Amino acid sequence: MELLEHLALGFSVAFSMENLLYALLGCLLGTLIGVLPGIGPVPTIAMLLPATYGLPPTAALIMLAGIYYGAQYGGSTTAILVNLPGESSSVVTVIDGYQMARRGRAGPALSAAAIGSFFAGCAGVLVLAGFAKPLAEVALKFGSAEYFSLMVLGLVGAVVLASGALLKAVGMVALGLLLSLVGTDVHSGTLRYTFEVPELSDGISFIVIAMGIFGYAEIIKNLSHAEQREAMAGRIEHLYPTREDFRQMVPAMLRGTALGAALGILPGGGAMLSAFAAYTIEKKTRLAPGEVPFGEGNIRGVTAPESANNAGSQTSFIPLLILGIPPNAVMALMVGAMTIHNIQPGPQVMSSNPDLFWGLVASMWIGNLMLIVLNLPLIGIWVRMLRVPYRWLFPAIVLFCAIGVYSLNNNTWDVWMLGWFGLIGYVFVKLGMELAPLILGLILGQMMEDHLRRALLLSRGDWSVFVTRPISAALLACTAALLAVVLLPVIRKKREEAFVED
Repeated sequence: MELLEHLALGFSVAFSMENLLYALLGCLLGTLIGVLPGIGPVPTIAMLLPATYGLPPTAALIMLAGIYYGAQYGGSTTAILVNLPGESSSVVTVIDGYQMARRGRAGPALSAAAIGSFFAGCAGVLVLAGFAKPLAEVALKFGSAEYFSLMVLGLVGAVVLASGALLKAVGMVALGLLLSLVGTDVHSGTLRYTFEVPELSDGISFIVIAMGIFGYAEIIKNLSHAEQREAMAGRIEHLYPTREDFRQMVPAMLRGTALGAALGILPGGGAMLSAFAAYTIEKKTRLAPGEVPFGEGNIRGVTAPESANNAGSQTSFIPLLILGIPPNAVMALMVGAMTIHNIQPGPQVMSSNPDLFWGLVASMWIGNLMLIVLNLPLIGIWVRMLRVPYRWLFPAIVLFCAIGVYSLNNNTWDVWMLGWFGLIGYVFVKLGMELAPLILGLILGQMMEDHLRRALLLSRGDWSVFVTRPISAALLACTAALLAVVLLPVIRKKREEAFVED
């Protein structure tokens, strides 16, 4: 009953004309920056923070939140149509989404992304409203040792479930971890793997690597088989999912939503890692008779990560609003927005600013409805992008990618790096290497190092901290069991049969 009263208060705040307008503005901006590769919600929110000075606190946070979860919707569009993840959490979507587009099924892929995002977004808000306090208490039990062990488990899972040979997957994860170490060591201030190149002192941008090995590599591949790409543009089937598609989508949507809602609460989790984890779970699930293999255009490979990243983006507000701890870069900027308006994030927000807390929660439901209404009618327009001759389309893609990368640091070095990683990605594709483990290693590398060092500092150099803490020990035991099982001859043979390389 108390929850219903709080939600009634929230909807009365969210349904004011001013807040509805700012929710729509945030959703529109989020969708647009999600579609444009290389931009992302972090720089957009950072640029808009000064503009929130003159806004009421609730309206400002509603607009910034709309930009965040709106970007999760928009990021799938270019990922599916032209193999470019518009948002970092859409990196996994390109694997099967783009293959669906190549098969003439761009419409069902975009519909699956939009429907999965809508369902997961609404479910994520429900978790935020009903389970914020108890779920935040679970997150408090995770220390640096637990986070490090969790990330080790994630990397091992990525290796085990990657397509092709285990050795190739291990090599890609190791390369991702090495790339994450490039730059300045924040603990000692020393330069690592920069080879006396000043531009590498800040490390290599995730956006540069992701857009290079996914976007530019695919462009090079298509240019080497131009006739195949032109043929693809001529055959576009129905725009919306079939009954069989829905039968496959619904379980994937439920699994992705549950996983994203859980991981979104953990600092460092959120939308990006939720998408990777959801795709990993789907690959482990048995294929139905006649179902398209993963990596070749399986609709579950689009639905699950898109559901997970939207559920994660909603529940990542729990540690921010309940504990005052920002779990990712976007939430850190939201802390800045709240500070601008003299609001202290933490447990007191629900009691001292109930209008803001519950108004923000209610606005997320409204925002998800706005996004599904905005995105579904646009599917036909986006799909028509595939009818544009590739000789006209690829220069525009190259240009927008270069502009997006340059806008990150106003540095031409990043543009050159984008080109080099495009060539490297093309080589990996020709060698049959899966790119997702590299990206996961890159994402987790810096966080793993930070948590490893912090755990050892707190334990005064005692490595046993990883096995004496129960949760950490359980996670490492799961990692060891997973490795032991997959190395068994029978399991290894079954795995090779399941992941047949083209």
